[in-house]
Amino acid sequence: MKTWIKPVGAVLIAGTLLVGGTFLSGSINSNHPVYADNELQKNIISVVGSGEISAKPDVAYLSLGVETQADTAKEAQAANAAKIAKINTLLKDTWKIDAKDIQTGQFYVQPNYTYTEKEGQKVKGYTAQHTLNVTYRDLAKVGQLLDGVSQAGANRIDNIRFSTENPDQYQEQVIEKAMNNAKLKAGAIAKSAGRSLGVVVSVTQSGGGETPVYMQNEALQMKTMDSAASTAIEPGEVTLKTTLSVIFEMK
Repeated sequence: MKTWIKPVGAVLIAGTLLVGGTFLSGSINSNHPVYADNELQKNIISVVGSGEISAKPDVAYLSLGVETQADTAKEAQAANAAKIAKINTLLKDTWKIDAKDIQTGQFYVQPNYTYTEKEGQKVKGYTAQHTLNVTYRDLAKVGQLLDGVSQAGANRIDNIRFSTENPDQYQEQVIEKAMNNAKLKAGAIAKSAGRSLGVVVSVTQSGGGETPVYMQNEALQMKTMDSAASTAIEPGEVTLKTTLSVIFEMK
């Protein structure tokens, strides 16, 4: 949370000087106002402004992997490991994805159970799963990449998240929109009260961030399973937003 504050004195005294306990001024009957804190609070407007922009994503975060079932844990893990190794080689050698952009997201080997009243709970085989989190920046080829890893043995493509790798580059635009929105609201309030808008006293930023675009689970898996056509992926746009709490002086 970021806060910018314009200093305001606790007591504002115009055109006077205190000497030996006596106020001296150019005119004893001066009409210059004196404000204390509680009175100053009556002359402010507090509003919340919101800013939002849409931008084209420049990176995709993919969650993909392999799930294998076998009679023993060793067999399930060995078969799964062979497929993951093949996919890793494909990502690095064919798609030129750096090793730092490939990370294990989840790995487990667990028993599968069946239950009958006669025999109770029994182990019936094992499932091994290994998921990779992949960062990929050539968005025009995401569909082809998914086709490639599916052919290499990936049978889990859980989701794709499209995002901006450097959202800070849009901060100035989003903040400017939020401030303009706050000024619009405060100006309308001041006008309705028969007053005019003064300077900004303080600003607090909150709610910054982006709303990424997701493509998930069943629909995505159905498309990648269709070998008759290449997987079509549309990155769309991401939404970046922020909120400003702004206090204005009111004249």
